[in-house]
Amino acid sequence: MISFKDAYQRTLQNISPLEAEGVDVVQAVGRILEEDLFALVDSPTVHVSLKDGYAIQSGDISTASPSHPISLKLLGTISAGNHWEGEVTQGTALRILSGAPIPPGAQAVLSEEFASDDGQTVTATNHSEPGRNILHKASDIQKGQLLESSGTQLSPTLVGLIAAAGHQHVNVYRKPKVAIIATGDEVIAPGEPLSEGKVYASNLVTLRAWCDQFGMKTSTSIVVDQRDSLRLELVQQIASHDAILTSGGAWKGDRDLIVGVLDELGWQKIYHRVRIGPGKAIAFGKYQEKPIFCLPGGPPSNHMAFLQLALPGLQRLGGLQEPGLVKMTAQLDETVRGMKSWTQFIHGELEVSQKGTTFHPIKPKSRLQMMAQTSGIMMIPEGIETITRGTMVLVQRII
Repeated sequence: MISFKDAYQRTLQNISPLEAEGVDVVQAVGRILEEDLFALVDSPTVHVSLKDGYAIQSGDISTASPSHPISLKLLGTISAGNHWEGEVTQGTALRILSGAPIPPGAQAVLSEEFASDDGQTVTATNHSEPGRNILHKASDIQKGQLLESSGTQLSPTLVGLIAAAGHQHVNVYRKPKVAIIATGDEVIAPGEPLSEGKVYASNLVTLRAWCDQFGMKTSTSIVVDQRDSLRLELVQQIASHDAILTSGGAWKGDRDLIVGVLDELGWQKIYHRVRIGPGKAIAFGKYQEKPIFCLPGGPPSNHMAFLQLALPGLQRLGGLQEPGLVKMTAQLDETVRGMKSWTQFIHGELEVSQKGTTFHPIKPKSRLQMMAQTSGIMMIPEGIETITRGTMVLVQRII
């Protein structure tokens, strides 16, 4: 067996991102940039008003106040997206709406709450120093500036920035197509009649749900514990997918066949069995240069092996530079114990209050219910046996 740290490093070292594809910028949320992206235009393209008000020359109203109003000649009105022919000169003002271009000669915008007009004359009751309420050209985005680097995951606000910078399409890494194969004579698809000794393929559903959450395309199948059937399914699925997850049959019992079948196919086995609990039976390798993760069949082991090793691998395949679940700090609610010789993962619930975030370890009365209640996962690294109550720890957030 190898350590968790070694397994994690080997996973990422042996997976490269898929090729790029161009997508419309409005469909790019959650995708990973394949290239450095530079602004194509300035934003705004001209100086614009930040408020509804009056474009003026600052010196004209430098002494204006409610008790000493100053009158200016009203020249007209300009709104966003339009152009005004003329110039704001001494003693004049132009009614200007938010987003409208600043006219020649104007030095500031007097906010409308400090002025009024009767259609002919503007009455100012406050000053407005040069530059006041003006958004200057290229102050949001400057043409040619680096917007984001390759490997960045695009959020809704980043997509908006990219659109404002003149991009209609962006090149992003293609999302992986993942085949999820559940193995076992006892496993049946949800919805089928449940006979004695059979179990529904809950691992299959959970794995697909995780892949769906991260936008990966998936297909699922269930295969009995027969070498020929497993071999045929693996060969067929690897031809049409970018990666494979198998569930069950990864240990060394009489019916644990999946790793042996892959050995017969001549896959590049990178590791099998990792010093983690739960999830130690996981195997990882490549066949026809495509990653395959063989996950244990027990639900907690299956789930943890996927989250800690398979998911980061699939995320790297989709171009993510720093894969894995989101991490945060929390205060440990009770003392937890691990094993010195391996890495232990603890299921828990995260409680957020005004005092901060607390991690409550879950006592596993029911495996599936424990997993369903989990909102955070804590790691006890190899070499550490005890972490005491009250310690601030790093946890992974599930939901």
